[in-house]
Amino acid sequence: MTTLPQPLLRLEHISLSFKGVHAISDIGFDVAPGEICALIGPNGAGKSSLLNVINGVYQPQQGRITFDGQVRRQMRPHDAARRGIARTFQNIALFKGMSVLDNVLTGRTLSTRSSWLEQALRIGRAPREEDAQRRRAEEVIEFLRIQPWRHALVGQLPYGLQKRVELARALVAEPRLLLLDEPMAGMNADEKLEMSQFILDSNREFATTVVLIEHDIGVVMGLSHHVVVLDYGKKIGDGSPDEVRRNPEVIRAYLGTKH
Repeated sequence: MTTLPQPLLRLEHISLSFKGVHAISDIGFDVAPGEICALIGPNGAGKSSLLNVINGVYQPQQGRITFDGQVRRQMRPHDAARRGIARTFQNIALFKGMSVLDNVLTGRTLSTRSSWLEQALRIGRAPREEDAQRRRAEEVIEFLRIQPWRHALVGQLPYGLQKRVELARALVAEPRLLLLDEPMAGMNADEKLEMSQFILDSNREFATTVVLIEHDIGVVMGLSHHVVVLDYGKKIGDGSPDEVRRNPEVIRAYLGTKH
């Protein structure tokens, strides 16, 4: 009998309310190591709130989360980042007045071990550490093919490139779990295809487990191993893309078609 691997992420009975209004109600699902899991559903379904629960921005009133074998009821974003959970946001959250390289380097902050004095005077561990951080940043910049803009100010780049820089900043932290909140929002068809490929390549090359929110069903079905469907804060579908595509409740609530 084959033993299935333990999930990297397990959510159990997660409920979240704001002033009595239920944003998430009794949601649970597993995310296996190395998979791409998509969260889909209409606007207001609770998708971003759920990502905020996973990385500690919101604290659920009920339920528990198991990440990498450790159970927790509450976690702060800083703790989540230290444990290997990285995040991008629906609205780009970059330092617009800084270069691409400097923005990506900020993703290495938590891996710094030298003291502020060593860094200020460039003594002790600081020079060697700085070189290692820069090498890693340059590797990710090359991987995402943004090296021609490495010294450009982020605020002067087209929107699609800024989204790629944000992905680079998350990937450079070498996360176990990557949370992507609408990484393709506002992109044209070509940009979506390119970003989808970068996500797939990141998953394959770095064995990064991904949970993403995406509204384009065509993108979701082609990109994901696992799809979770939310509607009004409740889970109405959970399975492979084919299983979700055939789910009558999902068809009624979200897909709107049997094709």
